[in-house]
Amino acid sequence: MTVEKVRGMVESGTLPRVRLEEAEANLEDIVDEAIYTRAIYGKDLTPEQAAEVVKATERRVERRKKKAVEREQFLAQGIISQSEYRASLDDLDRANKEYDWAAAREKLVAEVAVFAAAEMAMLKQMEEGAVVGGPRIEHFVGKGTFSTVDFAKVQTAYTARFSHSLPISANGETAVHRSMGFDHTNRIDVGVTPDSVEGQWLRHFLTANRIPFFAFRGAVAHQATGAHIHMGPPSTRYVQAKSTSALSSGGN
Repeated sequence: MTVEKVRGMVESGTLPRVRLEEAEANLEDIVDEAIYTRAIYGKDLTPEQAAEVVKATERRVERRKKKAVEREQFLAQGIISQSEYRASLDDLDRANKEYDWAAAREKLVAEVAVFAAAEMAMLKQMEEGAVVGGPRIEHFVGKGTFSTVDFAKVQTAYTARFSHSLPISANGETAVHRSMGFDHTNRIDVGVTPDSVEGQWLRHFLTANRIPFFAFRGAVAHQATGAHIHMGPPSTRYVQAKSTSALSSGGN
């Protein structure tokens, strides 16, 4: 039954107003679920889209909380069974997990945006003829290219050394980079501080294997530091449609 039909029946006195509230809440929940589902199966998000997903999952959590409280009251009154009440708690648990995923995704997208801003500032300096290097931005040219073989080598060595996966923030081009007019294809951003234990190890490994990189220690004035390590040659301005795959087998 559509919301409009329920509304008409409520206005005519055929149904209680609570039925209209339930129908409207169900419709809103379907819309929010669609927002979350698109994010789950989508390739990447802009900061605005990530924030929208967080809000959608927050609303779903609040609806599940309300329903769980109602079911608890029904259980106490003997209207529903323990299993029905447990089902509402399971729904709430799933909604909380969806929210946790959305919040983590929003944090990652924000990190990518900060990293991209740092790289854009560096790119502008390079376009203006400035020499990039020094304590804030370390640049290693290496062999000048970055391939899938290089990427796999770094991942394998890093995992063997630290017993966890390489903390990748941006694998190739993302919605954030595209929105900034910035081609990040065939580049990888790693969320480690260059002078941390992991950052020092990674810089040494990349240097030893002649893999090009930029180490950012805080390249954007008056903003978050954007400290990270960019693997691959410098990114370029986005001038034409390109594949959004992370790496091509031919490197740069």
